[in-house]
Amino acid sequence: MSFVYFVFLGGFVMNRPQFRVLLIDDTPEIAELLTFALRDHGYEVVAAGYTDTVGERVVHERADALVLDCSAFDMSESLFDLVRGDPAHTDLPVVIISDTPEEADRSLRSRQAAHVLLIPKPFTGAQVARALDQLLAPITQSPNSPIPQSPNSRF
Repeated sequence: MSFVYFVFLGGFVMNRPQFRVLLIDDTPEIAELLTFALRDHGYEVVAAGYTDTVGERVVHERADALVLDCSAFDMSESLFDLVRGDPAHTDLPVVIISDTPEEADRSLRSRQAAHVLLIPKPFTGAQVARALDQLLAPITQSPNSPIPQSPNSRF
């Protein structure tokens, strides 16, 4: 995590940590669009196609969060299980984008998955950025600061 300085109209400057996100997407065009959208929201993004070495990629890329967008939920589910099967990644924030949100919701609830937000398709880059903001908020806030609420469900 590094820091980025944002300059707003009126000269107000604030610093915000720049989080590194590992994006796993099996559609290169969507990965490219989502990468641009997340970078526009201040995230450093490393994109990769579907890989069963996702746990190694998380470590190698020093990812602060993971975004999974695979064409079939069972692909995202298997990657999620690979990551969460490693004790070092049990609390890694994960955003899963799914075209079968009901199935994904049942699956994640049965696992009692924590630090996960589900985004149904169709989606926007802003929705994914807000989900990451929510998941990463506890890292950037003091213990007495309230965690921002989002319309997305936290599992």
